[in-house]
Amino acid sequence: MSCHFKIKKLVSVIFMSSLIACSEEKPSDDINVFFQDIFEESLMDSPERLTNTRFMEQKGKPWRHDRLDDLSLAHEEKNMARDHHNYDLLMAYDVQTLNKEERLSARLLRWQMENNFANEKYRFHGYSITQLGGLMDNYPLFMNGYHQINSVAEAEDYIARLHGVKKQFEDTVERMKIQQEKGIILPKSLLGKVIETNKAFIAQHVRENILFKKFASKVAVLKEVDDEVKKRLYSDAEQAITQTVFPAYETAIAFLTEQEKIATNDAGVWKLPDGDNYYQASIKTQTTTSMTAEQIHELGLSEVARIQGEIMAILQKEGFEVDKGFEVVIQQMANDPRFYYSDDDQGRARILKDYAMMIDEVNTRVADIFNVKPKMGVIVKRIPKFSEKSAPGGYYSEPALDGSRPGIFWANLYDIRATPKYGMRTLTYHEAIPGHHFQIAIAQELKNLPMFRKFSPYNAYVEGWALYSERLAKELGLQDDSFDDIGRLQAELFRAVRLVVDTGLHYKRWTREETIDYMARNTGYAISDVVAEIERYMVWPGQALGYKMGMLKILELRERAKKALGADFDLRTFHDAILTNGAMPLDILAEQVDEYIAGARQTN
Repeated sequence: MSCHFKIKKLVSVIFMSSLIACSEEKPSDDINVFFQDIFEESLMDSPERLTNTRFMEQKGKPWRHDRLDDLSLAHEEKNMARDHHNYDLLMAYDVQTLNKEERLSARLLRWQMENNFANEKYRFHGYSITQLGGLMDNYPLFMNGYHQINSVAEAEDYIARLHGVKKQFEDTVERMKIQQEKGIILPKSLLGKVIETNKAFIAQHVRENILFKKFASKVAVLKEVDDEVKKRLYSDAEQAITQTVFPAYETAIAFLTEQEKIATNDAGVWKLPDGDNYYQASIKTQTTTSMTAEQIHELGLSEVARIQGEIMAILQKEGFEVDKGFEVVIQQMANDPRFYYSDDDQGRARILKDYAMMIDEVNTRVADIFNVKPKMGVIVKRIPKFSEKSAPGGYYSEPALDGSRPGIFWANLYDIRATPKYGMRTLTYHEAIPGHHFQIAIAQELKNLPMFRKFSPYNAYVEGWALYSERLAKELGLQDDSFDDIGRLQAELFRAVRLVVDTGLHYKRWTREETIDYMARNTGYAISDVVAEIERYMVWPGQALGYKMGMLKILELRERAKKALGADFDLRTFHDAILTNGAMPLDILAEQVDEYIAGARQTN
């Protein structure tokens, strides 16, 4: 979701950003072979995705992980040309000859490709380096979180990637130069943060830097490797970081410092060329709906009022003086020290322990409402310290296909005030079980879907499911404590507020400060969380809209199924209908639920 390797709700889940065409001039007679060719050639074009997924290892083939992705404009243009060729191959199939599942796959692939084509004119609009993502942030996260070191060869591959990042930085700076000519420059307030963070990153002694420390810790435990070999590996890594990685960062920092002199503080993408239309295109991509920014803004205001009313009713029951108004009362609750852990290493260790306990607890209950569970497990880890200051409260990264890495719920422990006890269960259910981990791991493990559907990048579906999962946990009886329930409602309120502030920033032209003020007053969240979130929306237009839009659609479809099936409605089979086809646009999801309803009627 989101920083490619963070799943800031991506993230980490997106593998179709560049569809690479098959080499044939005509497609295979079997469209499923065509689908697999597309997926594999796309994957083979990305050394980093091969490392992330462990796809070759899952197929039983050894692989060297010694290269990084090609970020050059020439490579991007080659991929775009192949996308169009690939589309022509897809359109050559006669849909009347395909079975039901093949027709759905073809339709999903066509939807994604046509949406990509519609956005080609905005290919430079996304900021290349931000406080949230881009090469400077993604690279150490990738090397730390995804590059495995279980042998000397894999350690040498790591060192090769330390040297290889120089070319990526050169290509990224070249792209930013073109963006600057078009007037596409990160807001000044964010440039300062990027510069500060990355200066600190390379100011560390090389052996204290995460790129070396994590490498050294993995090499140290390699079995049957003598000390002389380990010493050589340490020396080679240190030299690569000192002579290649740090200078590459310095070059990018120098460029960003010059940009800071000409940047403005305008926060919304309305300031970009054709910015209003770019934002509307982003809304379609991120929500898979045709709703306008104005409609979403009004929906957000309505949902904020509704959810605040529910919270106030609970607070009144708990003895709070609600006549003071939501802003005052929610801050009173937020300032109560009983809801926080100690602001030290012991307190942070306890947070991680309690998150793990919550995962175990909910995992014992989900059989009541799910027929299908993922085989892969999920663990909780702390977001690396170097990136936690500007990271969200939590995010998820998917398991490796070969089973060598479980799903990971990354928890932000930077500001202890941003982790109130009453919000922890809800975050667990969203990021882990039955939220992102269930949806993403189940999709990966489905046997009869083309691979591209197991990694489909539909934000409203993915994030909508995770937000819906928070409510599911309440329905399971896991949020019966009044304050845990407030934590759930506060999280939903947070997503409703996003509808208001994202459209406020990019459509109504609110300032950064105006959006921070609105979110702080209407959520009761720690100011550190609020600032990080607003600055996230500044660089990721429309993404924050997907959560509430997706949740509302899933709830609408559930009510449709309940009404149609009456006593025959089974929540487990409804969840099968939602989860066992992979992610998809919301209108196509609605069609799948209608088919499930029709099938259930025939069965019953």
